Amino acid sequence: MNILILVAVMLLGLVMIPFGLPGTWIIAAAALGYQLLVPGSISMFVVIAVIVLALIGELLEFSLTTKYTKKYGGSRRASWGAIIGGMIGAFMGVPVPVVGSVLGAFAGAFAGAFVGEFSRAGEGGTATRVATGALVGRAVAAAMKIAIGIAMAAWVLFAAVY
Repeated sequence: MNILILVAVMLLGLVMIPFGLPGTWIIAAAALGYQLLVPGSISMFVVIAVIVLALIGELLEFSLTTKYTKKYGGSRRASWGAIIGGMIGAFMGVPVPVVGSVLGAFAGAFAGAFVGEFSRAGEGGTATRVATGALVGRAVAAAMKIAIGIAMAAWVLFAAVY
């Protein structure tokens, strides 16, 4: 029964990640909770490693958006606009069922980078190119974070079963 609850929490965490919610942290918390509640199941090494992976996922999410914004010619202002816009967009998209926060995060990253670059340079073409870079960065970051979440969940479940 315990393992079924752990599987359900892991699946919940994985579903949360694409929506911009803290799914990797839910997976890490589930690993710690399971380790504490079911003695001898998951080693402390696995718990710490999963927490480190969650931290790496968060760092990648922010750094990839910034990297791609700059790769497409964006300024520091555009990078911050993409990060802040992505967070605001994810929050604003929540009322739309299922895909609202995902689309909101992508649209927010695009709009934030566009506004940041346009307010600095005043050129629509440059701002659009930079905003496209921010959008690509956000998509790559989301894919990387999902991959990290899958690895985390698989490792925790493997450690819990064996």
